[in-house]
Amino acid sequence: MPIVRAADAVLHEMHGARFTSYAAPARGSTELCAWRLDLPGGAAGMPHTVSREEILFVLSGSLQVTFEPGKGPKAAQAGRGDVIVVPAGSTISVGNPGAEPAAAWVTTSAGLTATLPGGATVTPPWVR
Repeated sequence: MPIVRAADAVLHEMHGARFTSYAAPARGSTELCAWRLDLPGGAAGMPHTVSREEILFVLSGSLQVTFEPGKGPKAAQAGRGDVIVVPAGSTISVGNPGAEPAAAWVTTSAGLTATLPGGATVTPPWVR
């Protein structure tokens, strides 16, 4: 059974957020990807449309998630211990409106892509 040591996790930074990748195909996982998302206080979310379902478990702080399901944005706060379920095909942004840092554990399936405003499609390095 593989164990990914904290020292072996891979850090990525994008849009003012830090993604610490633990499980991904590049590190031996064939079906799932998992990472820690860290957002500084006051971080605005970047809207993006996900190709796969994502689960965010809030570890600390508070996250503001905005879903844009076609009829306009719908925002909600999620605090420590809360889980955000993001359906495949959803356009979302995840930000931290508070002053303190916030963190979440994120899990999705391998192969996730994100479409950014303007139509660019990105395969984040933490899911490869």
